[in-house]
Amino acid sequence: MKISERISKTIVMSVAAVMSVFGTVCVSARFMNNIHTQDVQLAAVGLTMPDTMEQAQTLFNNSTKNTTNGTDAKISDLSITTDFLLKENDLPDDTDLAVKDRTTDVDHTLEQSFLVTESLYRESNMSFDNFFVKNSTDLSIDIKTYISAKLPYTLENTTEPQVLIVHTHATESYMEEDLGYYYESFYPRDTDDSYNVISVGNAIEKKLQQSGIGVAHCTEHHDDPQYYGAYDNCADSINEYLKKYPTIKLVLDIHRDSITTDEGEKYKPTFVYNGKKAAQIMIMCGNENYGYYDFPNWEDNLRLGLKLQNTAENKYPGMTRPLYFGNFMYNMNLGTTSLLIEVGSDANTLTEAQYTGELLGDVIATVLKSTV
Repeated sequence: MKISERISKTIVMSVAAVMSVFGTVCVSARFMNNIHTQDVQLAAVGLTMPDTMEQAQTLFNNSTKNTTNGTDAKISDLSITTDFLLKENDLPDDTDLAVKDRTTDVDHTLEQSFLVTESLYRESNMSFDNFFVKNSTDLSIDIKTYISAKLPYTLENTTEPQVLIVHTHATESYMEEDLGYYYESFYPRDTDDSYNVISVGNAIEKKLQQSGIGVAHCTEHHDDPQYYGAYDNCADSINEYLKKYPTIKLVLDIHRDSITTDEGEKYKPTFVYNGKKAAQIMIMCGNENYGYYDFPNWEDNLRLGLKLQNTAENKYPGMTRPLYFGNFMYNMNLGTTSLLIEVGSDANTLTEAQYTGELLGDVIATVLKSTV
């Protein structure tokens, strides 16, 4: 082969190689852009989040392979899946969630800090009376009809548990101080139940018991030591409690949200009641998704969720973010009625979230007692 032909062949092969790499980069960039250009919605975000972009790709690829029995990938709507990728940036890098050391001061001198934006979140694409609903489905719902309809049970005169409180992600925790910013070392997960969402569940439990309603509170860490599989683990616990206490009518899965932009800014949903700052809540209600899930009781859940939303706003104005009605299940098919409720975000303080737990317990008691 002539030297000129060899040079020409080498140039062609080099160009082809460069174009191949360029094509791969473009495809990757397009995938990343699709993920990172989603608007920062105020959706539930502390649910099933990928730890790395590799896991995000897996979740992306398997998004249509949803199961109906409490597995981690329960999101059939791909737009919701990619939307979630913006929010949960606090997953553990390994399976060991150690208790934080609070005995020593931390030197933040060399750390970068990020803004915390505090706001009262209200508006969405549906409204009724004094509250809002974010309907991410193509189903039409008559809010007035759902609120006026009766629940499928009445509160009994018994000391047995009628409410079960669980925590799929029990290690979700909050900020300890209200500073308006946070440091990059901030890690909103904790195995100490005095600092995570279990303490919020304790506040709800106490208020319900004071109202004469029996409560079972599962304090199992379903996300520790392994984060993935938490919904399966929690489903097992729920079924055990339902078998042990057939009097249970309502299952509450208490979480906290995480709303964080690509730039690291966190959003903090708050309201003020009686001169005291509290964390806003977001009630989650799923649906059957046209038979995709085994979820026959979803409308009962929606009735209950809307009643709680309405009651919360009547008693404690500003307490709720829009109720989130979407194509998901998250173990809400277990029990007669079942709801997932986000109490604040990781930018709220523990004190704010615990105060909201007290108010939420009162709201739940009010709605359940209205069934008598």
